[in-house]
Amino acid sequence: MFSAIRSAAASRVSTRAFSTTPSRASDLAKLVLVGRLGRDPEVRRTRTDKEYVSYVVATTNYPPPPPNADGTRAEAKTSWHTILSFTPSSNNYLQTLKKGSLVYVEANYELREPEPNADPDSPQGQRQIFLRHENLRVLNRPREREPENSHE
Repeated sequence: MFSAIRSAAASRVSTRAFSTTPSRASDLAKLVLVGRLGRDPEVRRTRTDKEYVSYVVATTNYPPPPPNADGTRAEAKTSWHTILSFTPSSNNYLQTLKKGSLVYVEANYELREPEPNADPDSPQGQRQIFLRHENLRVLNRPREREPENSHE
């Protein structure tokens, strides 16, 4: 009797571990970035005249990779990530941020394949990563610079 219960429980566990059903709305791809704003966020418009905000976050791959055979280390590389926000309430806040702010960003990640008949040199003819703003926290704001000509 107990062996029948155990084998039924074991078969339920193994069938629930991986699913062969199509993806659900709860499936997601999310990217978390901690970096600095590369420029002030910009307001833009889609082809259908919908307003959105675009901002760029720079991240650096620390720690640097292991030393080369001769003992030198390769330079750390900076990656630039463009994130788009289509939420009006977030857009108002994003427009107040300044270049250099250290931010924590959560974004939905989507990989878009090239359009079949597009020119390979155009953006439509290349694989693109689309990052849609979900959440942002400012970790540190840039210091205000004092005017150089202020002799008071």
